[in-house]
Amino acid sequence: MASGVFVTGIGIISSVGCNIKEVLESIYAKKSGIADITILETIHKGKIPVCEVKKTNKELAENAGIVSPDKYTRTALLGIIAAKQAVNNAGIKNISEFRTGLISATSVGGMDRSENFYGSFIKDQNKGRLRDVVNHDCGESTEKIADILGIKDYITTLSTACSSSANSILMGARLIKNNILDRVVVGGTDALTRFTLNGFNSLMILDATGCKPFDEKRNGLTIGEGAGFLVIESERAIKVGNKEIFCELTGYGNACDAFHQTASSPDGNGAFLAMKKALDISNKHVDEIDYINAHGTGTQNNDLSEGKAIEKIFASSVPAISSTKSFTGHTLGAAGGIEAVLSVLAIKEKIIYPNLRFSVQMKELSFCPVTELKQNKEIRNVLSNSFGFGGNNTSLVFSKY
Repeated sequence: MASGVFVTGIGIISSVGCNIKEVLESIYAKKSGIADITILETIHKGKIPVCEVKKTNKELAENAGIVSPDKYTRTALLGIIAAKQAVNNAGIKNISEFRTGLISATSVGGMDRSENFYGSFIKDQNKGRLRDVVNHDCGESTEKIADILGIKDYITTLSTACSSSANSILMGARLIKNNILDRVVVGGTDALTRFTLNGFNSLMILDATGCKPFDEKRNGLTIGEGAGFLVIESERAIKVGNKEIFCELTGYGNACDAFHQTASSPDGNGAFLAMKKALDISNKHVDEIDYINAHGTGTQNNDLSEGKAIEKIFASSVPAISSTKSFTGHTLGAAGGIEAVLSVLAIKEKIIYPNLRFSVQMKELSFCPVTELKQNKEIRNVLSNSFGFGGNNTSLVFSKY
């Protein structure tokens, strides 16, 4: 079994930036991506804030180097941009040099194009462009990304709601550890759609003023879109390639509490088990975790459940903690990938992210999130949480190398 899994490349596109440089500029300026809807066509324009990537599909296609954007969904375009960044960031010249896989996660898939099709089709069943609806399934964006990158050895798609991308990273690590692959591009992508916005709105868990994770006055989440990908490699691959290493993925854990279709268990059992597994595999003591990149959606249920689980793990010694969803919004299937990239950057840039819009401590919890950007901090280990619908919970540990 391989001895280590190393992060050698990262790529990101989100509402706070279309690449690593832009994202960091927004972080340092404490600039959130939460704003009025401008790209998505919906009746909620001007009513519900979201975290959009402020680029049209045509502009995204140009960024991705795509000549025929009509053949690509927004989800695929976002994923291609972030995945290409990660591969380039890793300095990979020959994608076939090692056994290379792609594990891409999504929850929306090509739904953005399907909505266009059905809008016309419902009015007149002789209308509607089939090219819009044929790209609906989740795996379509993965296939498009693989084609662009030239990956052929292993390609698969994961969809486990909000833990999807974190599970793609977990799965990639296992494939490397078991000597099935040498290198894996892992992460996820999701676009804003009317279906998801309407769905979360029907659950009455959207905050009309923008999410406030871990705040006593929190009133729901903010939906976002984007993509985040990492290149993870085996010890053999990094030695042969003489690679720059961002950090090591030392731990990962998944647990499903199956408490409810959408809600987390109130006592945080699944979250507790996921974090405990990740810490056990990483062989790190709780005192060695310097920062928790929390799932932190801003909903009443999630923040209380996650907070209780964190207190069970860390007792009275909860490390610095914040939710980067206060910047990017909740990007659903892409959340774990985007937040993994931000976790890696926390180690590389020696920063701890502020939890924007926090004002009042939750009465049930003993800790408060970090509210100011902390710089020049020696970050040894980051615990990144991604907890999804149905209680599918995943935690990752990234460690300084």
